[in-house]
Amino acid sequence: MSGDEMELPAAKDVAKHILDKSLYALGLFSHISLTEDTSLLFNVERHGEKKGPRSKATLIHRLPDHDITVEAAWPELFLDSKGTYWEVPASASLDIASLISPSGLRYRFGLHKNSGHPEALNSSSDGVPLSLIPGLCAKAAFSYEKSRDLWREHVTKSPEEEEEPAWLSSYDIQLKEPHAAISGIIGGTCAAWFGGNKNISIQSKKRDPFSVDLFGSLCYTFQHGKFKNDFNDLSRVDARLDICSASSFIKGTYNIVSDIFKSHADREVDPLASPKLNVLFQQQVAGPIVFRVDSRVSLGSPSRKHIPHVEDVIYGLSYSFRMLESGKILAWFSPKRKEAMIELRFYEFDTPTKNS
Repeated sequence: MSGDEMELPAAKDVAKHILDKSLYALGLFSHISLTEDTSLLFNVERHGEKKGPRSKATLIHRLPDHDITVEAAWPELFLDSKGTYWEVPASASLDIASLISPSGLRYRFGLHKNSGHPEALNSSSDGVPLSLIPGLCAKAAFSYEKSRDLWREHVTKSPEEEEEPAWLSSYDIQLKEPHAAISGIIGGTCAAWFGGNKNISIQSKKRDPFSVDLFGSLCYTFQHGKFKNDFNDLSRVDARLDICSASSFIKGTYNIVSDIFKSHADREVDPLASPKLNVLFQQQVAGPIVFRVDSRVSLGSPSRKHIPHVEDVIYGLSYSFRMLESGKILAWFSPKRKEAMIELRFYEFDTPTKNS
């Protein structure tokens, strides 16, 4: 077989893949300001392989110390920790969240309702996440956050520099100060489920009608450079260790110790029992272009070997716009999910705050 004959099937496969309807979607987004403090957002998406559209409406009302959000979607799309997309026929929620106080305390409460049978879109999995099972859920949560700079190079401008043109400033005002910082979050949640018990048969695991739990995160950030010059002026690492469920973590740790000293039959692995390590690395390529790698590592394994494994890795390139202060176009690709996207992001990182 000649080289041309070998290249022809490959070209046909590429063309067939490009023409695959599942790769394309058309969306319409609208934002209506009803009052100075109230906004209505509505968007409709139509995917090539789907017969019907996906719609979502969000009403946001801002109070002096709280945000009220009412949201409805039909159908709603969820992504679980394994990278599986789930479609819920209908979902509605009411959420009241406090703004972060100077002390670091924050709380929120609300209602969430799912209707219809969840369906896995890119997998044959029948293990439906418990939070997607039909029913009404009343939720409440609180968290306490504290941060401290290990060191920070504050940017102070002279009167002459205050008048300098925008094109001489940092490409992103949130990335203008080299620093190293640590922060921690600890909080608790409680949830009560009503209804939906008749649908539990779709999976073997039962959902508790009432649950209380704790969670926590430990974060570290290191940044070199002010992202102002065209070369070698930004290297940044953000690392966050999450314990999503303290009760599952304690139970999982006990099971590991038991497996070491005793022989047990295979247990069902709770995905919440394993701490998650999220690491984001960013490196300036040239000017406003930054290469980034976002990875998520689970410190446990679904194969019960109790060894860390990589859950997902996302590669991306971003282009920052000086005139937007903290706005960028980000193109990213996930090899595991075989998913790519181009996004416009604003103020992606937390603004530095004073130590307490």
